[in-house]
Amino acid sequence: MDKKGSKSIYTNKDELRLFMGKYGIGVILFVMLIALIITVPSFRTTSNFINILKQVSINGMIAYGMCVVIATGGIDLAVGAQCALVACLLGQFIMKMGMNVLLSCALAVLFCAALGFVNGFLVAKFNMFPFVVTLSTQLIIRGLAQVISSAQAISMTNAQFKLVYLGMVGPIPFPVVMLFVVTILMYMILHWMKLGRYILATGGNEKAAIASGVSVFWTKIAAYVISGFLSGVAGVILTSKTSSAQSNLAVGYETDAVAACVIGGTSFAGGVATTPGVLIGILIIGFIYNGMNLIGVNSYYQTIVKGIMIIAAVLLDLVMNRKNR
Repeated sequence: MDKKGSKSIYTNKDELRLFMGKYGIGVILFVMLIALIITVPSFRTTSNFINILKQVSINGMIAYGMCVVIATGGIDLAVGAQCALVACLLGQFIMKMGMNVLLSCALAVLFCAALGFVNGFLVAKFNMFPFVVTLSTQLIIRGLAQVISSAQAISMTNAQFKLVYLGMVGPIPFPVVMLFVVTILMYMILHWMKLGRYILATGGNEKAAIASGVSVFWTKIAAYVISGFLSGVAGVILTSKTSSAQSNLAVGYETDAVAACVIGGTSFAGGVATTPGVLIGILIIGFIYNGMNLIGVNSYYQTIVKGIMIIAAVLLDLVMNRKNR
């Protein structure tokens, strides 16, 4: 009886530790969120919450792609540059060449997916460090965006294209619908499909994954293709939001994506990631930034807070991984 009881207590402690390892920083930040709801009246309005969801839809797309890459043990620093490249391509396709909006968006997104393939191939084929590969391609892609646009901003005045950000599906903004659809798809990939199991297995123990018959090469490529594709989708939404195609868009967006992932429990050690966790991370960042804007916190301090959040989440991840060994 005592043994059973002690075993039950140990299991409960284990579960609590695992939960805190994944979502501990989220619990802390949710307390901050409650404080904002209580102390800032304008924060809790319906229009403000809808605005937050529209804002986080962009970071959300990038974060989901970053999540699968980090889960394989890698990182993708080229996501912000890919968004900028999409903007410049859309400026050329829609405004300069007069192409169909839907076709233009599809081509731009597919081009980003192709760039993701290049990143994944370099990492998987030559065993290059993902940080070095994606940092290098970030520079190349940003430079390519400058070449395409001649470093000039193009005003996106096409009314149909503006609906990507301003359009509604019933009472719900179109970007929020897109984020919801991608959330469902990413949940299916990570939690139901064989590819998701392969991604987590590759990041958890690459040698064991190979021994189990997992094609690590194609799994890594698939992760970077997903990241590139979703960065392209985010680039389309961002370009529609700003109504401007320019090569300096989305600077630093990779750090927001990383922050959302690690706050949501994605481990930099690889092999651990959940779609609900990333969604929580995305929303927490959106709520915290919005709250700081409403109470008049300077943008410089917001950047400091973002850095502290990432460090805290990574430290918590390291501590919990050490305890679980």
